[in-house]
Amino acid sequence: MRTRTARLAALAITALLSVAACGSSGDGKDEKGAEVSVALAWTPNTDHTGVYVADKLGYFAEQGLELKIIPYASTAPETLVAQGTADFGFSYQAGVAYAQAGGNDVVSVFAPNQKGTYVIGVRADRDDIKSPKDLDGRTYAGFGTPDEGPELEYVIKQDGGKGTFKNVTLDTAAYEAVYNGKADFTISVVTWEVVQAKLVGKPLKTFELTDYGFPDQYSNLLATSQKYLKGNGDEARKFLSAVQKGYAYAADHPKEAAEILIDANKSVFPDPELVIQSQQALVDGGYLRDDKGRVGYQSADHWSAYGDFLYGNGLLVDGDGKKLNAKPDWSAYYTNDYLPEAAE
Repeated sequence: MRTRTARLAALAITALLSVAACGSSGDGKDEKGAEVSVALAWTPNTDHTGVYVADKLGYFAEQGLELKIIPYASTAPETLVAQGTADFGFSYQAGVAYAQAGGNDVVSVFAPNQKGTYVIGVRADRDDIKSPKDLDGRTYAGFGTPDEGPELEYVIKQDGGKGTFKNVTLDTAAYEAVYNGKADFTISVVTWEVVQAKLVGKPLKTFELTDYGFPDQYSNLLATSQKYLKGNGDEARKFLSAVQKGYAYAADHPKEAAEILIDANKSVFPDPELVIQSQQALVDGGYLRDDKGRVGYQSADHWSAYGDFLYGNGLLVDGDGKKLNAKPDWSAYYTNDYLPEAAE
């Protein structure tokens, strides 16, 4: 099953990568370092910019590493990581939680985005929908993840509504359904689909989930396995040091970073302006650094608040499909220990 990141990324991106590996270290050397593989959660987009930057500017090569990109296919990155097919994989908070609760060896080690990018999106010309309570009785075009319904119900009720709506799973066709008036609302990535909608002349108005008391979440994470960390701890530290440097560069130089992503994936982006504006939106919205200016760190508050929502709504099940009967220790679901500096 595709991760939520996969479903919410890149409506306009339809081309697939033609090669599985990046190797442009940018330092002019022919020597190859130890290969580290990263599985994408969808076709390349600005969730992944820092990794491409780190490769192009030689940050991996400086650490004696060579990057291998595993393009998105039918197998979720969490599965590839748990199986050892990929060293790292792009995921999101609920994806990591679902995987680990189900008995898979998956742990989050880096947060490219410091806050969630998911918003409720409706057509900008829908004057009859002024706030989430107006979504009662409407049609939601969704993606089939178990957290969507309880999340939307929570937000609508917090705004004074009943939290009742029709849920139709349409995957990436959800956006077109909203554009065409066949559905009333969907969940969009504010730094991608919302940017894209404006570019194509079909703007969306949005409702931030956290404005209605919903706990913030990590909508973009890098995950690996405890097995990999135990066997390759030094390599993991070197890899994440380079990744952190790549995302820091993207935070400070959004246009240049976007151009690196575009240049590495020439056949993927029909509208390069989407990438440039998306990367700028990540910077302008304060998504790439935490309140201390740091890149990549995860917080206990994020994990406990959103994790408790997932557990409290019975969304976490074990390997036999039974709901967990004890709240997880969220500190086991993520770690900052392999980043260059210890978390404060």
